[in-house]
Amino acid sequence: MPAAVPSTTPLDAAGPGLRRVGQIAIVARDVPRATRFYRDTLGLPLLFEAPPGLAFFDCGGVRLMLSEPEGSGEAAMSSILYYEVADIHRAHATLVARGVHFENGPHVIAALGENDLWMAFLRDSEGNLLALMSEVAR
Repeated sequence: MPAAVPSTTPLDAAGPGLRRVGQIAIVARDVPRATRFYRDTLGLPLLFEAPPGLAFFDCGGVRLMLSEPEGSGEAAMSSILYYEVADIHRAHATLVARGVHFENGPHVIAALGENDLWMAFLRDSEGNLLALMSEVAR
């Protein structure tokens, strides 16, 4: 087995604090049909549905979001990884300082009970859309 190559980037307190994948967006041309598939065929628990045309499932602690394509072409059909962070404002500032381009800064997406769901969208080095997410107590 080859030896592990040490990272050139230290993992320290100054990092953005990515904890885990918190949500994956799955693009569906027909959200009601996809909802039936994920719920009835795959047996995933449906957490909730929200307008316009969104459905959320639990998959072992990772939230799956079904949504209609945004835009056109192949890029509109790609999935999005949402990285959970404890402090979205600190993570955003750290990544901006490292030269990351964000589509938008941290903002509230939804009210979830006693928490607000904050997100900020960015592009990776290959142009893939990613997101930071954080549930923050009101």
